Amino acid sequence: MSLLPLEEALARLLAMADADAIKEMESVPLAEAEGRVLAKPVVSTLDLPPWSNSAMDGYALRLADLQDAPLPVSQRILAGQSPRPLIPNTCARIFTGAPMPDGADTVEMQENTEVLDDGRVRFLEPLKLGKNVRLKGNETRQGDMVLEAGKRLGPVELGVAASLGCATLDVFRRARVAILSTGDELVEPGLPLGPGQIYNSNRVVLSSWLKRLGCQVIDAGILPDDLARTREQLGRLDDIDLILSTGGVSVGEADFLGQALREEGELTLWKLALKPGKPLTCGRFNGVPVIGLPGNPASTLVTFGLLARAYLLRRMGVQSVEPLTLQVTAGFNWTRVGDRREYQRARLENGRVMPHRDQGSNVLRTAAWADGLVEVREGKTIAEGDQVNFIPLSELMA
Repeated sequence: MSLLPLEEALARLLAMADADAIKEMESVPLAEAEGRVLAKPVVSTLDLPPWSNSAMDGYALRLADLQDAPLPVSQRILAGQSPRPLIPNTCARIFTGAPMPDGADTVEMQENTEVLDDGRVRFLEPLKLGKNVRLKGNETRQGDMVLEAGKRLGPVELGVAASLGCATLDVFRRARVAILSTGDELVEPGLPLGPGQIYNSNRVVLSSWLKRLGCQVIDAGILPDDLARTREQLGRLDDIDLILSTGGVSVGEADFLGQALREEGELTLWKLALKPGKPLTCGRFNGVPVIGLPGNPASTLVTFGLLARAYLLRRMGVQSVEPLTLQVTAGFNWTRVGDRREYQRARLENGRVMPHRDQGSNVLRTAAWADGLVEVREGKTIAEGDQVNFIPLSELMA
């Protein structure tokens, strides 16, 4: 079987996600919308700002009234007040955010003025019409589409919605993901280790990651190396959108999860042109999509970050799912030409990216040391100083 390029694997997963896209919506309070995906566009029902206002603490005036003589102050305007029309040939003391009085068209900051003993104000610098004035609707006009459907809502998006007076937002419901691990060698943290056993770190990584993506997590536990019990545990899963497994899905004698999937649905094993993370499984169990990630922690990290993450975001309505990739300078040499694309745990040091010396697929600690993944393209070498692709872990985890 030829190795499947990363781009083709991603395209296939996104096509599967589009076919099973979550359509159900719910209305949630603004305070509970962090990380959710907008189901309906937000259209402005008002102009922003709703009235012209001052961008500075200073004095509002009609520029045509400004001759050589100082201007008397006819009113004082604070933010939140409703000003009177400006008396001709006067100025108004005004503060940042306060509405402009009718008749005024310019604001001068207080630092460029002088208040005389009689209270009149002298303007010390030449002025331009409209200086320091935020015009009504210069940010948003009534009827503008401000946030598109499919947008993930973060602090800025929620702030924009709040500025328009939105108390609730229509979002797609969360994806319900059942995570499970396979193998008698796995033990949950806090329990004693027996001979040949290791602690189950993948469950913790994926559970935390899925919650960050806005998913609802169902912990399906550890599947034992027993076909009947594997069927039983899978059969108890109900009302879920995805089964996400780590390890044990292949064609080996101890591949009980794969056997159960083949009996109850469909199973496709992909061999990816990717390192770490060559084996990836896709299929269905009783109609529910299944993604099987490799069991080694670093392989789980890379395949979830580059593939499963994008699949889940698309299922929940996000259109732009690929992580931001930066062009950075290599601080290393790479002379070995490979047939798989490699993503090495690395971090930026003094403006250059440096991979960790230990890239074992079983080693998770190096990912805690790293702040991103540096890409080594198949069939390519790298010389120190070359430009390479770097994906920040913060981008993948968000």
